[in-house]
Amino acid sequence: MTAIPSATVDSSVELRLVLPGADAVALPVTLRYSAGDPYAVQALFAGDDVAVEWVFGRDLLVDSLDRPSGEGDVQVWPAVRGGTRLVMISLSSPDGQAVLEGDAADIEAFLARTLAMVPAGSESLLLDLDTEIAALLAA
Repeated sequence: MTAIPSATVDSSVELRLVLPGADAVALPVTLRYSAGDPYAVQALFAGDDVAVEWVFGRDLLVDSLDRPSGEGDVQVWPAVRGGTRLVMISLSSPDGQAVLEGDAADIEAFLARTLAMVPAGSESLLLDLDTEIAALLAA
């Protein structure tokens, strides 16, 4: 494995908040992937003195390009509107639910960069489970 555990991939994408009976509202989002946490993707939403972070599995986003995936708080699925391929993302929390859409091409470009850094199936090679377990037991 040639990836450096501190290496990251950041990508600014536009997701749109889908509102019933209204136009979707643009939400700038930074997608972040770190080789130090090779199974996860962070979605960082920032605006008007508010920052929200969601963390979910990279494989969930990969799956979203072809089929519905996810259970619970994060669910994703592919869609097409007006000839444009989309990725739909449903986020649920005790505070409510939001459905977002983004261009599949943007998500694919981000994922291609992460997979070039840490190929699928090689994530475990970057983890030091003994150190992680020791840190958990020390807490």
